[in-house]
Amino acid sequence: MSQKPIKILVAEDDPNLSLLLCDYLKLLGYDTVHAGDGKEGWIAFLQGNIDMCILDVMMPKMDGFTLAENIRKKNPSIPIIFLTARGLNEDRIKGFKAGCDDYVTKPFNSEELGLRIEAILKRCGLTKEEEIYNIGIYTFDAINMRLISPDGQQTLTPKENNILRLLCQNQNQLLSREKALKEIWGDENYFVRRSMDVFIARIRKYLKNDPKVSIVTIHGTGFQLEVAE
Repeated sequence: MSQKPIKILVAEDDPNLSLLLCDYLKLLGYDTVHAGDGKEGWIAFLQGNIDMCILDVMMPKMDGFTLAENIRKKNPSIPIIFLTARGLNEDRIKGFKAGCDDYVTKPFNSEELGLRIEAILKRCGLTKEEEIYNIGIYTFDAINMRLISPDGQQTLTPKENNILRLLCQNQNQLLSREKALKEIWGDENYFVRRSMDVFIARIRKYLKNDPKVSIVTIHGTGFQLEVAE
């Protein structure tokens, strides 16, 4: 795994949304710096060796458009995504004129945002280094969403990839259902819980050829990826 992860500035004044977003970006392997308003965002940018910026438009002290313009003057090539509830065409045009690379309207899908980030970073030549996990006879390539075994490889969906990544980050430890639902889905309702069970069942099938590897359900609590020595 990379010794120097890509660092993303998240300037967002909604504390709940910023927490969810930062947790999700960390799950994807990014380092994050949070700022609660535009002025804090400007200070964090000046101090932080930032590789990418995700900026809310409507922030106190300094709006996202102004912050983006200031950042662009210091670093003309840094990728910027606006994340905002304002979806009007004139706002989008203003955002792109301010120098953004993408404009995402709230509410947003976390997986879609993650894929947009990946695409922008690739265009800018900023790609994450390898993120490889060894799981018994399997090799899990989390960046390229592949589970490799002596018999071949399985391409994972984004949800499968993120669940397995989270399990690997907590290998031989309890992964609470609530943590997984919050970080991957951002929701904990009944239908999302049932959906997670379906994805866990799929991943179990992918890992079935190694008897030393199992995903154990801890009733009422969560799951544990167990890999015997």
